[in-house]
Amino acid sequence: MVAVAKVPRTGGTNRKENVMTEGRRHPHVVNIDEVSPNEDTRGGFGFRRRRLGPEAGGKALGCAHFEVAPGKTAFPFHFHSAFEEAIYVLEGRGTLRMGSDRVELRAGDYVAIPAGPDLAHALTNTADGPLRYLCLSSPATPTTMDIVGYPDSKKLAFASGVDPVKGFRGGAWVMKLIKEDQPTVGYYDDEPLAR
Repeated sequence: MVAVAKVPRTGGTNRKENVMTEGRRHPHVVNIDEVSPNEDTRGGFGFRRRRLGPEAGGKALGCAHFEVAPGKTAFPFHFHSAFEEAIYVLEGRGTLRMGSDRVELRAGDYVAIPAGPDLAHALTNTADGPLRYLCLSSPATPTTMDIVGYPDSKKLAFASGVDPVKGFRGGAWVMKLIKEDQPTVGYYDDEPLAR
């Protein structure tokens, strides 16, 4: 049984936060079997994720367990402007596209991915079995701001107030996807007081 508390957030919204299950040993200790997975699949992209950091009460360090099926890529090729990420491969093999390089990964490999366009990245399972890894990121607080670039599709996404439980696409105070090749707007365009 999960005890649930409503945690007020700025902007008038509430989110449910797991406090602790009866069988848990400590509020800051969680076993992967105690976390429900969420799955996301579209075309060649797909993953199964368990968010461990927030479930263990983490506030400034995100950690998620990922499982990627053979032939699937977890996320589109992207970079972060405010998050640093790290990947630790637990099981399986994959190819990490990182900048202009392609690097074969296997169990036991650790990858540091500092923010910025030079280290845009995407991880693909190139083996016959599942690819399982931990992805760590900082920070993972509800007030986080990030800009993510997608070089292949020439998109930019920016968000503020990313919920560490729901993730970047799960809801934020401000979230927008734009195409880089769209015309630039002026600073005062469409501002009622600028007329």
